[in-house]
Amino acid sequence: MRHSIDELEHLGKEARRTALEMIASLGKGHVGGALSIVDLLVVLYYEEMNVDPANPQMPGRDRLVLSKGHGGPGLYSVLTMKGYFDRKEIYTLNKPGTILPSHCDRKLTPGIDMTTGSLGQGLSAAIGMALADRIDRNGAYTYCIIGDGESQEGQIWEAGMYAAQAGLGHLIAALDLNGQQIDGPVDSINSLRNAADKWRAFGWNVQEIDGHDYQQIYDAIEKAKQCTDRPNMLVMRTVKGKGWKRIEGTTASHSRPVTAEDLQEALRDLQ
Repeated sequence: MRHSIDELEHLGKEARRTALEMIASLGKGHVGGALSIVDLLVVLYYEEMNVDPANPQMPGRDRLVLSKGHGGPGLYSVLTMKGYFDRKEIYTLNKPGTILPSHCDRKLTPGIDMTTGSLGQGLSAAIGMALADRIDRNGAYTYCIIGDGESQEGQIWEAGMYAAQAGLGHLIAALDLNGQQIDGPVDSINSLRNAADKWRAFGWNVQEIDGHDYQQIYDAIEKAKQCTDRPNMLVMRTVKGKGWKRIEGTTASHSRPVTAEDLQEALRDLQ
């Protein structure tokens, strides 16, 4: 690892602070699902991905598809920390003329590889990218983050079948298993029931990890890179709204107002 666990944890706190400031500048937004994926994003961009912020369209780069596109503020936070765009842009989230819409848009934001937000579609796009890279023989990896609520979409499973059939070893996906979706707990609406076993049955190489443990995330990605004959899925147990204690693990964290007072409370939690 290029960074110590302490350094990665510090970067994670910075990313969460940035995401919260971003959403508070608008006054509302998708807090919970942005905060639950921050730790994975930090490991990807600071340890794993072959990317160049000075050249976002670099040929042969690794790509990330945030299929659960409403988690955009979490990704934007890491992108600005890496230097893809000026930090002042975070205060324009979802405002007229912004380069940071509520959901990811590849035509607006440097570093975004796929426009997402229509849930269920991102994994299919990631598979297309992985296929293209294999044809080009450039050795690039494609990463994709899907949600547990999103996994109720049939297209996720159609894509999952095809990725295994194609033997896409350079596709590494992560399931953000935070247990909540917009209308309530996932298990009360349409439970995934043994998500890891489902993905194994679909022919994927599956690892189950704590999605907030930097060492586990790093080790799992390194191990996934050793599996070259089938796609990889990291089933990550996470906490929706991670870092802001009052909203952690709640349905209400999905999309909510964030006042100036809320922001100060959350920032104190992150100390």
